[in-house]
Order: sequence, then C-alpha cells, then structure tokens
Amino acid sequence: MEPTTLSTERLTLATFTPGDADEVHAICQDPEIQRWTAVPSPYGPQDAAFFLNRVVPDGWRDDTEYSFAVRLREGGPILAAVALHHPRSGAWEIGFWTAKEHRGRGYMTEAALALARWAFTEIGCTRLEWRAEVGNEGSRAVAQKAGFTMEGVLRAGLPNNGTLRDTWVASLLPSDLGLPSPLPYLPSPELIRTDVD
Repeated sequence: MEPTTLSTERLTLATFTPGDADEVHAICQDPEIQRWTAVPSPYGPQDAAFFLNRVVPDGWRDDTEYSFAVRLREGGPILAAVALHHPRSGAWEIGFWTAKEHRGRGYMTEAALALARWAFTEIGCTRLEWRAEVGNEGSRAVAQKAGFTMEGVLRAGLPNNGTLRDTWVASLLPSDLGLPSPLPYLPSPELIRTDVD
C-alpha cells in the first residue's frame, strides 16, 4: 500500500520521513517511552535512522506495518507516533507513543480512533488489538477512552529488555465504531448480554 495521510479535527497523521530523525531521536530519549515500548534502550541516532529508513518504508511496501507521525493540522513538531502492526487472521495490533510534553491532551485517543476507522474501512481489518505491559496505565487509559474492550492478561505475553512480561490485551471491533465488519461475527453465548428482571 502507498503511504497515506489521515486527518482529524486537530491532527494530521502522515508517514514518517528520514527528515524526522532528530525529532524521533530526541523524543525517544524519554525514559517512559524506553520503559514501556519496544524501542531500543538506550536509543541512539542509529536507531532513529534504522526506524525511518528501513522499518517505516519496508512496512508500507510489504503491508506489514503502517507507521504514522502525528502532528497538529497546522503543522509543527511531532506530537506522537501511532502504527498498525502485522496482521493475524484479519486482526491488526495498534501501537503508539506520545512525546512527554504533549501527553494529557487527548491527542493519542484522537489519533488511535482515526487509525482504527482507517483500518476497518480501508485495509479489511476485522479486529484491532491493543497490548501493553501490565502497569502501563497511560497506554491503558488511551485504549479505554478509544473504546477498546479489556479482555484480560496474557502471561509472559511481551518480551521487553530481555524479560517476558505479563501483558494486558484489549480489542476494538468495527461494530464498536458503528462500522460494518468485512465478515459476520458470531459471539459466544457467554458474551451476549441479556437483561434479567
């Protein structure tokens, strides 16, 4: 797929370019990003260059990862990054980070919802998954505000810095956003809500 640009009320989501290297490197010095995401730690200029020159273009070319830099619609610095990762049976996984000085303004929830709508309407995503290490409360808050349904904990579900960590997992379905699914969904009877008088 060719890189695309998405817009929301406040934001523009566009693919990263090699010219973003200094900004990405500076943002990823944040200990919280290094602690809770899969970026290398320590994060050097060569890591930013590898991400921008290999990971981003290879992902778009191979349709395995779609990465976006998030900025205000009027331009300016990178506020955040959001990406869809490798599909599994029609499901994709969303990942994101927000620059420290731009947290708490709802940017990531807005960007995540824009990316979810694009995934459901343009690339045939049937289920969008969010995963984060147990304890990553900031990421969990974004997922919940975006409407993800928390599904549980995967034991040893995430390798981080050479250690397997327990992982929260949640999902968003097209129907959660009022969109049609590319395939019919037959929920388990245990998940069907019933009203009891």
